[in-house]
Amino acid sequence: MSVMRVAALQMRSGEMPDTNRSTFETLVREAAARGARYVQSPEMTGILVRDREKLLERIRPEDDDPLVHRAGELAKELSLFVHLGSTAIALGGGKVANRAFLFGPDGRQIATYDKIHMFDVDLDNGESWRESATYAAGTRAVVAALPFARIGLSICYDLRFPQLFSAQALAGAKVLTAPAAFTRQTGEAHWHVLTRARAIENGAWLIAAAQGGQHEDGRETFGHSLIVDPWGRIVAEATHDEPCVVVADIEPGASAEARRKIPNLKNIREFAVTEAVSEENAS
Repeated sequence: MSVMRVAALQMRSGEMPDTNRSTFETLVREAAARGARYVQSPEMTGILVRDREKLLERIRPEDDDPLVHRAGELAKELSLFVHLGSTAIALGGGKVANRAFLFGPDGRQIATYDKIHMFDVDLDNGESWRESATYAAGTRAVVAALPFARIGLSICYDLRFPQLFSAQALAGAKVLTAPAAFTRQTGEAHWHVLTRARAIENGAWLIAAAQGGQHEDGRETFGHSLIVDPWGRIVAEATHDEPCVVVADIEPGASAEARRKIPNLKNIREFAVTEAVSEENAS
């Protein structure tokens, strides 16, 4: 089996895009120096800010975004696949895309993906999030054919929707991704379970770069960037929320081996849901 060294960048992005871009570049260079050929950054690499007006003032359209431009330059300079986990992209009319970018070693853009599932939740600790108030939801799943494997793109809250990942696996993805900014509360409860489950269900590698720590806008994210193998084993992890680089060697061929052992993707069947009513309810 051919081996590919991959890296997940853990960040603590703040409100200023220039500062975040500089941190991103530093971590990408560290990953390259450690031999990574594929590098993934977390959700909202370019800016994390709650204030909608500040967000709209500080972001740019895709063609004018300095972070997107720099990611492509670094991919070419360092001969890497650079996966910008996501950044906020101005769409006009007060709407924003939470958009991922994938660049090849020639610096060219291979794919983009807009986050499909919006984080509209109310948590027990009083946190409330309404991503749909600002962000336009994506409408298409994306699988990118890279030389070492087909790779499926997702972003953060997408992790809770297994049908997205199974669709990518059925389309040939052997590597799944989940760049994220999980809150500390939801991360402590569900991060490891969800990432391992998506890998196990699909017999696929899963790479998840995460935001971590206390951010300038007051939010707190869980960190724990990790890489999971197709059998659900965590092969590399940041066991904290500090900025860092997590590196592992993966064998995409191990996905086929896992799927031979547990062929659940081949065993999927269509079914109907029926309702059985008790006599008590019927009366």
